[in-house]
Amino acid sequence: MLARRNGLGHPRLGLVVGKKSVRGAVRRNRVKRVVRESFRRHQPLLDSLDVVFLARRGFDELEAAEQRNLLAEAWHHLARRLQRAGREGEA
Repeated sequence: MLARRNGLGHPRLGLVVGKKSVRGAVRRNRVKRVVRESFRRHQPLLDSLDVVFLARRGFDELEAAEQRNLLAEAWHHLARRLQRAGREGEA
């Protein structure tokens, strides 16, 4: 994932799920659906970020629970970095 602050007051999501990384349209669409749902659930943590999710080879082969866990960890990691950057900006 790549992330950058935006001045909009709400987070946005971009998806890059290439044919080389995830074979088959059905699998690509499933990955996008899982990522969008996870993003929707974790939006309150992400304040004003533009996030780009880059699918890597093998992500579609993971079990659904593993995908959700990896994404949840990534959202929480981004939220912690956002909080740290906010505290450093105050000092």
